[in-house]
Amino acid sequence: MPAYQGDDLVGDIRVLHRVFWSYYLCIRVFRHCKPIVQVDGTHLYGKYKGCLLVAVSQDGNNNIVPIAFAIVEGETFEAWHFFLSNLRQHVVTRDGVGLISDRHESINAAVERSNGAWSPPRAFHMFCIRHIESNFLRKFKAPHLQKLVVNIGYSRTVREYEVRYQRLRDRGEAYTNWLNRIPREQYALAFDVGYRWGHMTTNLVECINSVLNGAHNLPITALVKATFYRLNELFTRKRAKAEARINAGHVFSEIVTSKLHANQLALGNIQVDRIPCRHVFACCANQRLDWRLYVHDVYKMDQVRRVYRARFRPLGNPTTWPAYNGPQFIPNPYLQRVEKGHPRMTRFLSEMDTRMLRCPRQCTLCGAEGHSRSRCRRSVGSNTNRDAP
Repeated sequence: MPAYQGDDLVGDIRVLHRVFWSYYLCIRVFRHCKPIVQVDGTHLYGKYKGCLLVAVSQDGNNNIVPIAFAIVEGETFEAWHFFLSNLRQHVVTRDGVGLISDRHESINAAVERSNGAWSPPRAFHMFCIRHIESNFLRKFKAPHLQKLVVNIGYSRTVREYEVRYQRLRDRGEAYTNWLNRIPREQYALAFDVGYRWGHMTTNLVECINSVLNGAHNLPITALVKATFYRLNELFTRKRAKAEARINAGHVFSEIVTSKLHANQLALGNIQVDRIPCRHVFACCANQRLDWRLYVHDVYKMDQVRRVYRARFRPLGNPTTWPAYNGPQFIPNPYLQRVEKGHPRMTRFLSEMDTRMLRCPRQCTLCGAEGHSRSRCRRSVGSNTNRDAP
């Protein structure tokens, strides 16, 4: 944004408003990952307010692959439109991609106004079932029906969906009327036409947010460097693991091998996960067909190796970088925190947070709730008697 000193425009200074970045390796590896993208945001707790938006995908071996980042002023429509537009233009350039997010109004508005970039047939926007569960509980205060709502979303066949949906309707038509406001192809696995790849939540992004938890207090430059070095470490470790499996003679990824040995594949997996179920194996054995032809290429170890084949180039000595002759960037003074002491948490806790599900604090000395051992009155009395002559 332009910078002003009073009413005068300062020509050689700009105010940093938003920044989007991705790495060439992340753009390149997405071609060999599952065509699924999960997006979410988390607050920054440094000197300046803001949000870190993250987009992740997954390879054929169920490894999380971060593909894009952005620092914005907040989870607003303009911020999400900025992030999703750059994500679609520079990183997710293939069609037929599934986008999973929560039901944030700003995300829905950004998707609707993307000029078809995140709409069928180019992309398919779907919701996290855990956030739908949270919204359902907030609306009806019926915790005994939470699991049923989640099971409706996890239904792999239309028959399972109809049975569980009718069970919820028998408890009250108000519940199903609320659920009918959400298109079932956006939350039910049986109607997503395979664009979810079995993913029902945004847990992949939550895992990355926990990995970057220590970087949320850093300045922007340090935060970008943290993503660079941690992705470099991630790619190096996964590359060595993929090479070891290939050298050992493995053709398919660990997820395919574990499912085949477990023999727990249910009907509908070939449409959802692109992995044959036991019924396909029986037909292939009867007709003398190769069952490996029905496993998607993304699960092959050669495809997994292509994800981590490229390497990050070292940043090098900053003194050898080309000279920068552009305007100087300064932080937005309106986003600066003015509170003293430890930064306050601005996140709104919901019933999904484990902190809300913990039991009340219980003293290990007296057994009462509401305090710890160090603040127990008996502890104070025992210390007094011990110090007495």
